Amino acid sequence: MAENSVDFQGVLAEIQDEIDPFFGQGKNAGYIPALSDVPGDKFGMAVHTVEGEEFLIGDAQDDFSIQSISKLFTLMQVLGFDDIDIWSRVGREPSGTAFNSLVQLEYEKGIPRNPFINAGAIVVTDILASRSADASRRIGDYYRMLSGNLSNRVDEEVALSEQDHGYRNAALANLMRSFDNIQTPIPDLLDIYFRQCALTTSCADLAKAALPLACGGYSPIAQKQVLSTRDTKRINALLLTCGLYDAVGSFAYKVGLPAKSGVGGGIVAVLPNKFSVAVWSPELDSYGNSLVGSKALELFTTKTDLSIF
Repeated sequence: MAENSVDFQGVLAEIQDEIDPFFGQGKNAGYIPALSDVPGDKFGMAVHTVEGEEFLIGDAQDDFSIQSISKLFTLMQVLGFDDIDIWSRVGREPSGTAFNSLVQLEYEKGIPRNPFINAGAIVVTDILASRSADASRRIGDYYRMLSGNLSNRVDEEVALSEQDHGYRNAALANLMRSFDNIQTPIPDLLDIYFRQCALTTSCADLAKAALPLACGGYSPIAQKQVLSTRDTKRINALLLTCGLYDAVGSFAYKVGLPAKSGVGGGIVAVLPNKFSVAVWSPELDSYGNSLVGSKALELFTTKTDLSIF
């Protein structure tokens, strides 16, 4: 199907009709109690083209918890620090293990495999914290700038829920501190990290916020360059190889887009120079990715013939 003939709204409607059999096959994130009560049948999807067109379906304007998708936006901020060599502290390789694994981190002397697993994201947040008197506000302001929605705020209930059940993240941070890869006091750092993961967003907002990755680093919403073209290319490469934890190969095979997921049920993906697309459905597969959302994106690239491959 030629790009200029794609009826995006029609494709979204077809997807909404076809995904119904997949509800009930996954489970909400149970280890964060505030997320476990979200209705499992919620589904929204949004497409935003580089030309400024927007297409929405279902619950695309409902707020949900951004969770690990926030890691993408903290990385974008840190790459803007020209005097910081992030890659001496975080790797760029797929992990092949669970997103919160301690074993690999211990073996590799406190250097996380990539910035999208929990340990790597904590290091990125540590870098931000070292450069800001109020890192939580800075992270939120950055996301609101990209989404154009000042209502994207921290859900305090979710943040507290994560704080109360964040034992493994605390273990990751302390292990990295023992290898001198964390500078911020651990309680302060974890508070920032949990609050960034508790930001609220919608599919419509998320697709807008990710547009710089489809526009060579330029944000049409903020109307300014927020990333260099080189860093945009590099982030998209990392999304393709590391953005969906240890299910990234299967996702690339089925969907064919750079993407980042979160246990709140959201996934955001981009096709450089074409569009960004966000989907939300809270039931997760065994890897912690939205089961219905992953299927919806597979249907999307199949129906439109639009992917990086």
